[in-house]
Amino acid sequence: MTAKMLEDFNREHFPQVDHMNMRVEHVDDKTITIRMSVTEQHLRPGGTVSGPTMMALADAGMYLLLLAQIGPVALAVTTNLNINFLRKPAPGDIVARGNILKLGKTLATGEISIYSIGIEDPVAHVTLTYAIPPKKQNL
Repeated sequence: MTAKMLEDFNREHFPQVDHMNMRVEHVDDKTITIRMSVTEQHLRPGGTVSGPTMMALADAGMYLLLLAQIGPVALAVTTNLNINFLRKPAPGDIVARGNILKLGKTLATGEISIYSIGIEDPVAHVTLTYAIPPKKQNL
């Protein structure tokens, strides 16, 4: 699936995440880059991007990268998400860069690094595992 196809799929099946202002900047057979325009609703006290916002961006990034590989499977679900917050992100856009580490028949594992515009090093590192539903058998 292309970046546009992924964005269209996400809008159609998950309209509840429209408020996240995410756009796919790049996707290929193993990697994805997603940018999120951070607004006031994504900040926690002190003006930093909230942890739940970064977790949601990472989860969406891995989900879309998986769909880019296996096609539009709405029922692929997160089975594990582990995040390490490395440094305070600056207010403004955040960018998630991810790759698939292993794509199996029933599970996919990947990692996402989240960057804050203006900070060279990642502000968070995330590992995720997704369950892939079985394909329906034709009888």
